[in-house]
Amino acid sequence: MSEKDKMKTMRRAIFPGSFDPMTNGHLDIIKRSLSLFDEIIIAVLNNPEKKPMFSVEERCAMIAEILPEIEDEKCNLVVDSFSGLTADFARKTGSVAIIRGIRAVADYEYELRMALMNRRLEPEIETVFLMAAEEYSYVSSNLMKQVFTLGGRVEGLIPKIVEEKMKENVKSKK
Repeated sequence: MSEKDKMKTMRRAIFPGSFDPMTNGHLDIIKRSLSLFDEIIIAVLNNPEKKPMFSVEERCAMIAEILPEIEDEKCNLVVDSFSGLTADFARKTGSVAIIRGIRAVADYEYELRMALMNRRLEPEIETVFLMAAEEYSYVSSNLMKQVFTLGGRVEGLIPKIVEEKMKENVKSKK
């Protein structure tokens, strides 16, 4: 079977986001997606307008360090980065789906608009919504950055590796 044929039969999905930083909510969505796909690409968005705490390279490296903790023999996990339209990246990678997590009604309204636009751009690619687990339904990357930089506790809400890197980041800026 050629590589092109394999791409057509493989159930590949992307899970796009800024992941600045990755939270346990993100990991929960990835874990619950493992049984749905053969391969999931954690697609780190390069969006300098968001004023990230970590560079794209740093975020990719942290995620790559975290993934062995959740890998599953039935689903391959890959970390990659992209700029531009999510639908374009999904098409370029041969993905059949875009995975999105939803925490609340406000997320749904935003995500629905994005899903409909992605469908218009790439009608063959589905968007799969997964509801956030209750314990992470209020967790966002922005909230974690705010709480952390103001001295609040974030353990249990972000992976230990991420918390350590956030500490290093804050120290280096002092």
